Amino acid sequence: HFDRADITELDALIRRNLEAGKARGVTLTLTSFLLKAVAQALGEHPHFNASLDPAAGELIVKRYVHLGVAVATERGLIVPVIRDVDRKPLLEVQRELGALAARTREGKASLDDLRGGTFTVTNIGALGGTGAIPIINYPEVAILGVARGGEEPVVRDGTIVVRLLLPLSLTFDHRVVDGAEGTRFASAIVHRLEDPDELL
Repeated sequence: HFDRADITELDALIRRNLEAGKARGVTLTLTSFLLKAVAQALGEHPHFNASLDPAAGELIVKRYVHLGVAVATERGLIVPVIRDVDRKPLLEVQRELGALAARTREGKASLDDLRGGTFTVTNIGALGGTGAIPIINYPEVAILGVARGGEEPVVRDGTIVVRLLLPLSLTFDHRVVDGAEGTRFASAIVHRLEDPDELL
């Protein structure tokens, strides 16, 4: 499923709070807001926060939200995991994300850093491109891909305005969820990105 989020307000919020974040030892990034938006949306759509055991014929819905974040390294993409994203404030998520990504790029991530994810987010925006179809990180049942945001003309109340739009792609296992559920889940993520105060 493909969608786009208008992140004009979110981008402005990040820019306004860069210095305040640095004063607290963190550099705010879009990815931390993505993680919080996904964690909140998973609370409403728990079948995306699950793993499927085809041999046993069981779907295991997780009661915790441990989000994998794809990190580009010299050894390829590696997916470390931030635990309990739904229970942590955004600044703590950003702090952990920065430390975990640095450890991963330096080849210092532990096995515990790389295990136990319930859903994965891959943000290729810094690398370029207009979109991608990410592959599900088995045994998870879904993954969110994010491409580079860009300014585009948008019609609002009959007037053309420039807005910052972020392309999103959601890949999911149709044995677990169908297209309508995928659309609703993606919309829940978009809604939160477009109303970023909910994520703070």
